[in-house]
Amino acid sequence: MEQKIDIAIIGECLIELSANGSLADTSTLNKFFGGDTVTTAVTVARLGGNVTYLTKVGNDGFSEFILSSLKKENIDTSLIKTNDEQNGMYIVSHTLDNKEVLYYKRKTAATKLSVEDFSEEAIKKLKLVYSTGVVQSLSANARELIRETFKTAKANDVLTAYDPNYTSCFMNSNDTKELFEEIIEYTDIMFLSLKNDALRLYEVDSVDKIMNYMWEKGVKIVVIKSHIDNGYYTGYNGDINFTSFYNTQKAIDTTASGDVFNGGFLYALINGYTPADSAKFASVVSGLQTQNYGAIQAIPYKDAVMEKI
Repeated sequence: MEQKIDIAIIGECLIELSANGSLADTSTLNKFFGGDTVTTAVTVARLGGNVTYLTKVGNDGFSEFILSSLKKENIDTSLIKTNDEQNGMYIVSHTLDNKEVLYYKRKTAATKLSVEDFSEEAIKKLKLVYSTGVVQSLSANARELIRETFKTAKANDVLTAYDPNYTSCFMNSNDTKELFEEIIEYTDIMFLSLKNDALRLYEVDSVDKIMNYMWEKGVKIVVIKSHIDNGYYTGYNGDINFTSFYNTQKAIDTTASGDVFNGGFLYALINGYTPADSAKFASVVSGLQTQNYGAIQAIPYKDAVMEKI
């Protein structure tokens, strides 16, 4: 029987090589997988959600590892196609005082994503589609895919969710803002970092101003992550609620905690939680993830989350 899919996430799965120590001194790198959208997909799946991941994987020595890893996480891979490009990679190291991250993302398999990879019929069966500015920045074809998928979803009353996820490592702020504005009219749920997105893209550090701007553009639910205030602002129907970060005194690794929060929020929302309660739920999911090392390795399962709710 065909699996019922609620959420489709479009992105790029990267190979992660990690070191417990500085890159200069380490002699061993541990292999895993990662990326902003795949972290969100794993979060949804570990919470019990039905999620499919749309990407392209390169036929190099890592392809079987990527596909099998996603399947082990109970993520549907039926929309994933392969090609002859290489898979993207990042190397990360942790020390007590520092974290180093190196990205290798030129001409990767996922840059070949295109509008032909998603059909209107597939979109109609979903509850929600999610992607990020990182994915849009991969190529002109990937940019077109996100725009047309969101447009089609909106026309068919399927929720859309988006995070600019701006990073200066490989994204230009002006280009990221342009990508952001391109899909905003088709976006129902927006995740923003006050520092990295609102301030760097719009030069605005006011929660009220950025909320009102998004609402005026037609975004229904806006979530703003503020490290200044140590919490999340959730705006919906003209009201703004605040949720504190969960148990920050136990945090040891915040890598990808924002992506994990997004997954927790989307899972809760499509399972009947209000936007404010979705933020509370997601704060616990993200907070638990920061209490262990590894972006994906540390993502909690639903039982562990429910014990803390």
